[in-house]
Amino acid sequence: MKHSTRIMIGVGAMAAVTALVLSGCSSTTSPSASGGSTKLTPVTLQLQWVTQAQFAGYYAALAQGYYKKEGLDVTIKQAGTDTVPITSVAKGEADYAISWVPKVLGSIEQGVSVTDVAQIFERSGTTQISFKDKNITSVAALKGKKVGSWGFGNQWELFAGMQKAGINTDTGINLVQQAFDMKGFLAGDIDAAQAMTYNEYAQVLETVNPKTGKLFTADDLNVINWNKDGTAMLQDAIWADTTKLKDAAFQKETIAFIKASIEGWVYTRDNPQKAADIVTKAGSTLGTSHQLWMTNEVNKLLWPSTDGLGVIIPAAWQQTVKIAKATKDNTGKTIITAAPPSTAYSNTYVNAALKQLKAEGVDVMGTSYTPLTVTLNEGGK
Repeated sequence: MKHSTRIMIGVGAMAAVTALVLSGCSSTTSPSASGGSTKLTPVTLQLQWVTQAQFAGYYAALAQGYYKKEGLDVTIKQAGTDTVPITSVAKGEADYAISWVPKVLGSIEQGVSVTDVAQIFERSGTTQISFKDKNITSVAALKGKKVGSWGFGNQWELFAGMQKAGINTDTGINLVQQAFDMKGFLAGDIDAAQAMTYNEYAQVLETVNPKTGKLFTADDLNVINWNKDGTAMLQDAIWADTTKLKDAAFQKETIAFIKASIEGWVYTRDNPQKAADIVTKAGSTLGTSHQLWMTNEVNKLLWPSTDGLGVIIPAAWQQTVKIAKATKDNTGKTIITAAPPSTAYSNTYVNAALKQLKAEGVDVMGTSYTPLTVTLNEGGK
């Protein structure tokens, strides 16, 4: 498995997952101001996992007609267990893909020519969680513990954090191959487990504590946050083919796509419950409270924005590159061996999109953003 952000719905159900395709409209034309019709440009967006609120902004942009307003007929393709989003762009099967920066840096070094045109997640959603009785209150306290890791490109912040804390990651921990769920953690097989703030962390809080007969609470857990520890890496970004970006028409399309996508994320920020409902309607299998939790937690990774939603902050990019070059995981390998080319990211298109949005009065900073307090139900229902 190559994806980090999922809620497990059972092996049988996962095997039945198909590449669900959602289209923004049934035709490639829309009414124009003159009463005629304007041809829409077909665009395909490849997600890095199945339909869920991790991608709420794109589904909101589709449902609210923001893509259509920009002249785009957008199709959103969810991923399967073997989908590598960036490969879809490289092969011309998708115009844009959502993927984590470190994973794509590895692909770029292997010859894939793609560019991060908008860094949607400003902060990392990856944490390492443990029950209070394990007394793991710092990264250094992971030494000698059973430490869970998903692997498959999701382990780098964890290994960077442990090595920063002086832990020998070959002999200083008992590394446990963690499944993409929290069963091993809940069973006590893992002392500290990987958990996305918007998914696996919630899975624990949706579970009944057998000692109390009530759901676990945040007070039962210690959380290591890689943003605070200083080893966070950039995650969900919009990627496009570098060569295609030389074409003026594709440049214009990219600006339009980013603009509408940001509008979708602004809608998600200001209407989290409606955005969660949009994702559910689009086909997500997550429970109602889990979906809203995910929407709320994802919003926290975007808002408030430092320089405008989607802008790649050079310091954050360089931190990601530094970790990708210097951190070795349990295989003894690093993600990359040399700095990526200058074409690996560009703020040109997102800045153009933000300029248009600001001129239209859209709040792309979210300075006054306040998250919800979401109550989770058992099983995320």
